[in-house]
Amino acid sequence: MLTFSQALSRCPLIAILRGVKPSEVVEIGQALADASFAIIEVPMNSPDPLESIALLAKAFGAKLLVGAGTVTSADQVIEVGEVGGRLIVLPHADASVVHAAKAGGLYALPGFATPTEAFAMIAAGADGLKLFPAEANPPKVLKALRAVLPKTMPVLPVGSITPDNMGEYWTAGANGFGLGSALYKAGATPAQVSAAAAQFLTALRKIQGS
Repeated sequence: MLTFSQALSRCPLIAILRGVKPSEVVEIGQALADASFAIIEVPMNSPDPLESIALLAKAFGAKLLVGAGTVTSADQVIEVGEVGGRLIVLPHADASVVHAAKAGGLYALPGFATPTEAFAMIAAGADGLKLFPAEANPPKVLKALRAVLPKTMPVLPVGSITPDNMGEYWTAGANGFGLGSALYKAGATPAQVSAAAAQFLTALRKIQGS
């Protein structure tokens, strides 16, 4: 199974399926897998998120890293692990949730917005850092943060990321991105997701090659 590092290396884009339903999640997951995505996140405030995570883990767990987003408690970490999720994504900086993830053998990607939060999450055992919300932390902020953060610690901006604004963040030191409504909105069809994924991948290849 993919490690977090391997998944980021293969495709540094996390598909955030906020609002997805279990009845449609496998088809959406297949569209993303076909597009070469390696990480899928189902936020815990989606309909029946644990069922969706379980379905994704069963269908794609051998080749994709499947996890949960908007995780806010240690109890949720345990629930996600029990259904096959392997990545815990937080909207905030909470050491207790990171500790629970690491204790359960799961990868942890906590949110942060300040150097204090970033270093606290690194000390807690984070596998990567989620710069959130990205719209409140423009590329120049990320550039300043990257000057002091460990070079080996992945930082992924999340929040209003589009194919058009990834380049500036990448130049500032981003290692990947979490993609929300610009990739998937509740009710989107697999074809719509495929089209959006293609736009992101085209933009990614362009910035990686520049």
